[in-house]
Amino acid sequence: MSDTIASTDAAATAGPRKGSLLVLDKRTRKRNAAEARFRLMGQIAVTIGVLALVGLLTSILMNGLSSFRQTYIQVSVYLDPAKLDKNGNRNLEDIAKVTTFGYAPLLKKALADKMAKEGISIEGLSEKDAAALISKEAPADLRRYVLAHPTSIGKTVSFNLLASGRIDGYYKGRVTMESAKLDRNVSPQQLMLADKLKADGVLTTRFNWEFFTAPDASDTRPEAAGLGVAILGSAYMMLVVLVLSLPLGVAASIYLEEFAPQNALTDLIEVNIANLAAVPSIVFGILGLAVFINFAGLPQSAPIVGGLVLTLMTLPTIIIATRAALKAVPPSIRDAALGVGASKMQSVFHHVLPLAMPGILTGTIIGLAQALGETAPLLLIGMVAFVREYPGAPPEGFFDPASALPVQVYNWTQRGDPAFVERASGAIIVLLVFLVLMNLIAIILRRRFERRW
Repeated sequence: MSDTIASTDAAATAGPRKGSLLVLDKRTRKRNAAEARFRLMGQIAVTIGVLALVGLLTSILMNGLSSFRQTYIQVSVYLDPAKLDKNGNRNLEDIAKVTTFGYAPLLKKALADKMAKEGISIEGLSEKDAAALISKEAPADLRRYVLAHPTSIGKTVSFNLLASGRIDGYYKGRVTMESAKLDRNVSPQQLMLADKLKADGVLTTRFNWEFFTAPDASDTRPEAAGLGVAILGSAYMMLVVLVLSLPLGVAASIYLEEFAPQNALTDLIEVNIANLAAVPSIVFGILGLAVFINFAGLPQSAPIVGGLVLTLMTLPTIIIATRAALKAVPPSIRDAALGVGASKMQSVFHHVLPLAMPGILTGTIIGLAQALGETAPLLLIGMVAFVREYPGAPPEGFFDPASALPVQVYNWTQRGDPAFVERASGAIIVLLVFLVLMNLIAIILRRRFERRW
């Protein structure tokens, strides 16, 4: 009572407030100026972040969009039986003995005949130099076709074959007439021939579906490199991660949040889960190398090993997200279920878990998206190896050698040919599309099944 009287007397002795409420005093102006500065700093920070993101995406798109287009040369090749089937019995074993070196002369002759037919000639350019416009992958493609269609031997078949990496780069701006003068892999005369072939419709540039389906290629044929094995390997690994991490993570979260007693042991477990979520991913790679490969004897560069390593890395994220979703369900839901006679397990699995499912699914998808972009742990278990063969169908395919999208990006950036840098940027675009789609699915699920109280 005395404090109230004292404050009233102090206000009375201070007298009325000077000035108008509509006129800002010095203190108010200072406070408003501080708020304006803070808003300005926030706007500058957001602008810098957006500009950095736009610059990054622009750089990736400018370098990588061209990888979705590829230059092809259309030629009609006579599949000479004298070179491909000397015995004339169409026996696959005999035909398979002919290596790619036996198919290269057929391509050389086919292009020379095409040039003669169209009346195309370049001074100082030999037939060998002209044949160099065709990719070194073309003889292998031709051989695969003959082995799949042995009855075509003796016929003239039209093929759309890959142009060499330098010719493809010429139409994408990487190679110029000036740079060709200093490049031992291409000459200005070859570029002039490419222009004439393009004018006659022999050489075309179109969408490159093989970029998504073809396997990796050697350093001498970047134009043939594709993401087929990497996409399949990533899909297998994500399947392993989903099958293992979702039930384990949800089960552990339900126990810790709903059933586990609050004691020192559970506190220690919770602290360690939080710490595992912050452990660098390369540590999980070392663990996978020591446990799954050196101790368990699983094969290197296999999706099963990559999936197990990424499962260990994803589990803390899923557990934390699932526990947060369970905590978001109001306690009244549990109390109401228990009040009408439901058991603890019934209240959790019949009421709490369905209401928390949107948050659980969102956390799971975000964890999978994080695992999809990881590179360091996969490098340590050997998935950086050069893999040309596609892994088989599950379950055997989980143990076959494979690559992964982020590892393929790393692999291509280590190679010297500029065409591989283009391929790496294209692979980044594909990876970003997958990540954006996964995050969109998470947002849609959250919006669709979200409950508000």
